[in-house]
Parts: sequence; C-alpha cells; structure tokens
Amino acid sequence: MHSDALASLLSRCDAVLFDFDGPICHVFEGLPAPGVAQELSALLADIAPALSDDALATDDPMVVHQLSREGGDSVLAAVEAALTEAEVTAVGVAGPPTPGAVDALKAARASGRRVAVVSNNSAECVHAYLSAQGLSDFVEAVIGRPALRPDLMKPSPHPLLAAVAHLGVAPERATLVGDSLSDVQAARAAAAGSIGFANKPGKAEVLGAAGADAVTQDMHDIARALAGRRRGPVDGAGIE
Repeated sequence: MHSDALASLLSRCDAVLFDFDGPICHVFEGLPAPGVAQELSALLADIAPALSDDALATDDPMVVHQLSREGGDSVLAAVEAALTEAEVTAVGVAGPPTPGAVDALKAARASGRRVAVVSNNSAECVHAYLSAQGLSDFVEAVIGRPALRPDLMKPSPHPLLAAVAHLGVAPERATLVGDSLSDVQAARAAAAGSIGFANKPGKAEVLGAAGADAVTQDMHDIARALAGRRRGPVDGAGIE
C-alpha cells in the first residue's frame, strides 16, 4: 500500500482502533495456541462430553470457545473463564510488541486521535499486556470479548460500535487496524474504515479482496502515515 494512500485514509478519521492479537502482540507466542486449545477441549469433554469430538478436532482456542456455547450458559462460562485465564498467562510470556506497534500507538495519540483496542481476546489480557509493556497511557479504552456472548465477537460490528460510542466518535470517522478477515468484516459492518495488517504471506490479497480500505505489511507504515497529521490536544489520556 502506498504511504500516501494510507495517510489519506487516516487523515479522514478521528479515532484509530487496534486489534490486539497481531497488530499489537502475538498472544500465544510463548504459550502456543494448540496447547491451550487442548486444555480447553479436555475441560469441555469433561463437562459436555457430546462436544468433545468437535473440540478435539481443532487447535484454535477461539473455536473451542465458540463451540462451548452449544453446551449452554454454564458450559460456556466455564470454558470462557479458562480461556481468559490462559490468555492472561499467555501475554505474560508473549514477548515484546509487534514491531512498529508501539510507534503506531504513540503516533495515533500524538496526532490528536482517540485510540482504543478492540479485540476478541479478553479485556483482562489486553490490560495486563499494555500495563506490563508501559503502553496503557496510549490507549483510552479496551473493548474485549463480550462476556458470554460469542455471537457479538468480531466479525459482528458490536465491539467496534461499543468502542466508538465510548470514544464519542462516529463510526465512519474511525479506522480499525486488524490482521484477520473478521476485522475487515466487522469494520465494514460498522461503516468504519479498515487497515489490513498483512503479517503473513498471502494475507495482503485476502484482506484486500475482503474490502480493506488499505493494506500494509509493516506497522511502522501506520506510524509514519500518522506523523505530522495532528488533530489538536487530546485530554483524558489513559486506559479505562
């Protein structure tokens, strides 16, 4: 994506929303996702045996979480609590932020824009990571996984709409930075802009085809595009 086109997109927004896993950090870098999925599957097999085969067929913790909804509220609550605990543990050993993420967060705030993290991961793990990395002051709000409502996770527009409502910004004046198809779909459904972060081979084409308004392979590009495009002073910095 040419830097001038990325800058043009960002010039039209008053808020920059960041997905967490990918654009800011790799949540399961130090605690691999397949192992977490296996633990969640074992829990699900114990409390909802009818779902065990489907759970054991995936190595994605989020899929196990979605599947647990079929067991009813108590099963979902147990799996969701275990997933949140695993995520908090995982971010503690996830390592440094994605290259360019810190610069992008700082540039967004320095430019006078509102900043939020919008994630399908738990708000608890996002808060824990931002605090540990000294980044809390650059993020005004964290909208994490809706409690016991997997149906409201991205690609639903719900988290984005909650974020812009919290920030007091119209959806069409916000842009989401995300690395997945669900991020682009959620942004489009919310009438927000989207920047696809193509952090793996082939993602640029996928995210572009899904309708991302801009695509970049480097978070530093976002920081550079925001540099020099100030919106005026921002009050109330700090996470909520």
